[in-house]
Amino acid sequence: MLHKVSLGVGDIDKYRLIETRGLIDEVVSLGDELKGLRLCHINSTPFGGGVAELLVSCIPLLRSLGIKADWQIIRGDRRFFTITKSLHNALQGAPFKEIKKDSTRRVLGANNLENARELDPNYDVFIVNDPQPAALRHFSPDSKAKWVWRCHVDSSQPDPEVWDFLRHYIEEYDAAVFTTGDFIPQDLRLNKVATMAPAIDPFSTKNMFIKRYVCREVLGNIGIDRQRPLITQVSRFDRWKDPFGTIKAYRLAREKIPGLQLAMVGSFATDDPEGWDIYAALSEEIIKDDNMFILSNLSGVGNMEVNAFQRASDLVVQKSIKEGFGLVVAEALWKETPVIAGNTGGIPLQMTGELSNYMVNSTEECAEKIVHCLENPALSKRLGRQGKEIITRNFLMPRLIRDELTLIKKLVAK
Repeated sequence: MLHKVSLGVGDIDKYRLIETRGLIDEVVSLGDELKGLRLCHINSTPFGGGVAELLVSCIPLLRSLGIKADWQIIRGDRRFFTITKSLHNALQGAPFKEIKKDSTRRVLGANNLENARELDPNYDVFIVNDPQPAALRHFSPDSKAKWVWRCHVDSSQPDPEVWDFLRHYIEEYDAAVFTTGDFIPQDLRLNKVATMAPAIDPFSTKNMFIKRYVCREVLGNIGIDRQRPLITQVSRFDRWKDPFGTIKAYRLAREKIPGLQLAMVGSFATDDPEGWDIYAALSEEIIKDDNMFILSNLSGVGNMEVNAFQRASDLVVQKSIKEGFGLVVAEALWKETPVIAGNTGGIPLQMTGELSNYMVNSTEECAEKIVHCLENPALSKRLGRQGKEIITRNFLMPRLIRDELTLIKKLVAK
């Protein structure tokens, strides 16, 4: 059988401290209507990526509502995950000519078939996340469950050949979910296509309140100078996050802010073999400058330390080239830390109003905004406050639970 991630039961009522009563009552009501429903989320890694970040909070909250929710992880060899990383990139527009090869398709098919055979089938609804396990529905022809495919990346301009390959699998599902309407490929033929943005959990160790002086002490222990300004980028080691562009922007900004420091805080995931190459190249660059730091979940920097970095930094930079949503943007804004981010994907959903002036389209513009914010602390504070209001209103976990259960209710009613 596939591995099931071990998680407990959450407490939906504690969200009444920060969410509107009407939303929580709606979520509880949906839970009552669906009580006893067997729901399983499936993805390809239990840590290191945005999907895992969502599910570690989502599953316990679903359980608190009376839903029998589980989370299963597919298996695969290195060749499989190398190919599926290319599929992930291709959904975001990168070419992947190998998808034409019979050998590539055999690897994808064989791995998905094996995972389908080991999948615990005793659920009413399966939600399959991203392209790695997308063929599971195809290889589960006798399943009576409802199947949902959830795309977490910017699929607005996918590589045509890869999308054509994946589309035939996805059209076997009962529904598909995208972050925004812009991400839905026009030729997808499916009766039910929904949009819902991801969300953060304000009570997780990554987002729970920590006093700023404690955060500064944590950073001091890591080697950051607490007396000098600090900008931080938190992300997987991934080319779409444009880490080298962030480094260039930092270097340009440092010409105006001589004491500036940069922390690149990243994470590795078991389904992302490219991450090691990006990390190695970044390390070579960062070792040239004592004011730059590279840290990861493999060197003791976990969720609590990420929390500290996001709270203690003067600015968070997320200079993505492509971004499905950007949970790290929501995390920083929740902590009232101003964000400068790439003008792409799901980031504009979060950076509205005055914050939209701090989405950038070039390295030079990013450096200019860094300097402007650091030289205007009152502005930075205002941007942080506005950001927290936006996240509180739109991007906390109970809203996502409501959206997911609303879709499930429609599917099982049929």
